[in-house]
Amino acid sequence: MGREQMHPSIERVLKNIEKVIIGKRQVAELSLVALLAEGHVLLEDVPGVGKTMMVKTLAKSVGAQFRRIQFTPDLLPSDVTGVSIYNPKEMEFQFRPGPIMGNIILADEINRTSPKTQSALLEGLEEGSVTIDGVTHRLEKPFFVMATQNPIEYEGTYPLPEAQLDRFLLKMKMGYPDAAEELEVLNSVQKLAPLEELEPAIDLAELKDLQMQVKEVHVDETIKRYIVEIAERTRSHGNVYLGVSPRGSIALMKAAQAYAFLNGRDFVLPDDIQYLAPAVFEHRLILKSEAKFEGITSGDVIDRILARTPVPVQRAVK
Repeated sequence: MGREQMHPSIERVLKNIEKVIIGKRQVAELSLVALLAEGHVLLEDVPGVGKTMMVKTLAKSVGAQFRRIQFTPDLLPSDVTGVSIYNPKEMEFQFRPGPIMGNIILADEINRTSPKTQSALLEGLEEGSVTIDGVTHRLEKPFFVMATQNPIEYEGTYPLPEAQLDRFLLKMKMGYPDAAEELEVLNSVQKLAPLEELEPAIDLAELKDLQMQVKEVHVDETIKRYIVEIAERTRSHGNVYLGVSPRGSIALMKAAQAYAFLNGRDFVLPDDIQYLAPAVFEHRLILKSEAKFEGITSGDVIDRILARTPVPVQRAVK
């Protein structure tokens, strides 16, 4: 897809990320799309391809407070959100915040913990707050969660329920680097750790301002109808048991606004929708069992729907 002049602040952040994460420009861009749209990312891939390093680098590049939650089978909800502890000296309960109280959160191997603990993230992902002992605590903005899971090992894991999957704006994969990129990685880490030398490209105040500007990106009525038509076609598709919800349509519109802004535009194009639809919609589809048996994937369904849905054309200017 062609690109206009990328927003200068975003360009600085991307160049900063590429000092550490080599050959993953698309993943870095989509991560920034989710951050700018105030959404969250599910990063699914095998171990060792740089998922954790990507989150750390993104946090450092925007001057954000980084927190890591390592999900394990014995992790409790209070280990995520925090807990109220009685202070005998003050004779009152005092709240001790959990690791979710940060700006950029790495939820590592989220499918290795129990559904009860997974659900502790739900309120934070959707509402931007957590409730402990009846008291609601607002999460400081910006608040961004990147959750990771290993798609290979299923023993002892708890698949994320549809309600939780739907709260991730995007789902994507890192993928292996090619030979030249992997060689460059070896050279870059031979003498020093690139992340340790990294300085922020922007600060949190500028990030918040960018997030506000994203909301002003224009979405024409024809683009909104295009999003709705794609979503409706997922609901009536013969291979789909459960299609994309209205929350998914909203997610695609917000992601498209952020992607347009990243590319230096103040309006959304149909190309933005086509590019982002797989990452936004695939994890929101539930396929029929016979479709899975035939080897059909959610990606196949989205690709076919995009190919058959009429693309809105620019209206003539009078």
